[in-house]
Amino acid sequence: MTDLAPRVRRALLGRPWWAQALLVYLLTRAFTTAVLIVAWEQQGYGPPHSWREDGQPPFGLYLGRWWDGWWYHQVATTGYPHTLPFDDRGRVEKNTWAFFPLYPTLVRALMTVTGGSWDLLAPLLSLAFGAAAAVVVHRLVSEGAPRVTALRPTVPVLTVAMIGLYPAAAVLQAGYTESLALLLIAASLLLVVRRQYLWAALPVTALGFTRAVALPMAVVVLVHGWLRWRAHRAGRDHLSTRDLVRMGALLAVAGISGLAWPAICGWVTGIPDAYLLTQQAWRVGRGTGLFAGWARLGILPVPLAVGIVLLVLGMFALLASRSARRLGAELHTWAAAYLVYLLTVGDIIFSQVRFLLLAFPFGVIALGLVTGDRPRARRWPAVLLTASAALQVVWIWVVWKYTPHEFPIGAP
Repeated sequence: MTDLAPRVRRALLGRPWWAQALLVYLLTRAFTTAVLIVAWEQQGYGPPHSWREDGQPPFGLYLGRWWDGWWYHQVATTGYPHTLPFDDRGRVEKNTWAFFPLYPTLVRALMTVTGGSWDLLAPLLSLAFGAAAAVVVHRLVSEGAPRVTALRPTVPVLTVAMIGLYPAAAVLQAGYTESLALLLIAASLLLVVRRQYLWAALPVTALGFTRAVALPMAVVVLVHGWLRWRAHRAGRDHLSTRDLVRMGALLAVAGISGLAWPAICGWVTGIPDAYLLTQQAWRVGRGTGLFAGWARLGILPVPLAVGIVLLVLGMFALLASRSARRLGAELHTWAAAYLVYLLTVGDIIFSQVRFLLLAFPFGVIALGLVTGDRPRARRWPAVLLTASAALQVVWIWVVWKYTPHEFPIGAP
């Protein structure tokens, strides 16, 4: 492990692989917590009556109900409306149907069993899901990217570090769904890599009630099946009828999972496109059509708009790099499909940085850009991790020190 800092390397040597993943995850959570505390201590006064006490909010509220955490708290405590709320112009207002049910339902169950509060249990559950995700991601990279790990054996644990020090990784210990989604995505990919298709249907189904990201997983299953078919035709693999049926079933589950929540939203409210109308409440003037979010580029400062375009082009360049070609097909396909999915249906807002946390194979690609035994190659992971940690400090200072004004966060 010559490409890890000496003290960290000594702490990791001799430990089981899962313990290495957990240790690195906890170290990154300690770093993020320290930065969050500094930002929290600098938090000024919010809107009138937004806090239960003057000055900074309670730290539990800060972690549990900041930004989208407030909406998930609403789902856990009040559920979903049976009719959509409309403003005086006849437009659907922001409401909880935009937020998927599995994570807040699990927190609500814990609240019922333990008597604890959302502000305590939501961050703790996110932290626990993140720990489980760290272990699964480590195993996924080990088994799903063997050519990368052959060149740099520490890539699995370094990928965990990249995730933990990602700029928007504060959500891994806040009232957000990223930890659960990361766990389900990594578990789905690992089970597909292992060709355990029926077992993979479980996390894929759960993913459809966690985040709107199940459809890119269908692309992974489709590409995986196509590659197995090619290998079968070339005599390099044996593809049984049973495997074909199971892959077909998993593909159907992924497709249904990706459409289930919008369908439920429409069924309950009696408005077929209720989910899209709800999403549009956050996109006034842009709509929810394919690539509609890119309309925002026209109102952004030119340097920022150019920077976004260059960043997207850079990500596609990474996907075409030699390092990306060393990935297994499942990891490579997920990174590409998820990126295209975000660009197609997403909006050009700050949250896209958070959404890209789930595109963790890009971290594997970045780690594989410089390999070998030269000093530059040994220093490369440290350079990446240091830069990412610095950007995380900036992200927390900009996003988590800012008081959201669209709702009374501290209301009882």
